[in-house]
Amino acid sequence: MATGLTKTALTRLLAEKLELTNKQVAAFLDLLAETAVKETKKNGVFVIPGIGRLVKAERKARVGRNPQTGEAIKIKAKTVVKFRVAKAAKDVIAPVKAASAKAAAKK
Repeated sequence: MATGLTKTALTRLLAEKLELTNKQVAAFLDLLAETAVKETKKNGVFVIPGIGRLVKAERKARVGRNPQTGEAIKIKAKTVVKFRVAKAAKDVIAPVKAASAKAAAKK
């Protein structure tokens, strides 16, 4: 499995590109994460332009299955957080192939 950028590596990369100190960039990343959590909790959504949005969603109560026994179990309603990737980022990272687009257009 490929490993992504660690926080330290990301901090160094941003500090180098923006000509800031590692400490300044680390403080910014911490503030961004803190703000994202607070805003999502308060307003239900936090947008990072060009990347995506954190969205608070409600899941309804439902009946599930125990995979070992097959027994029906009740799953309570709960609040979850989802990340929805922005279309611009999605198109760059995983562009739709022409054949797939034609098949989707026919449906």
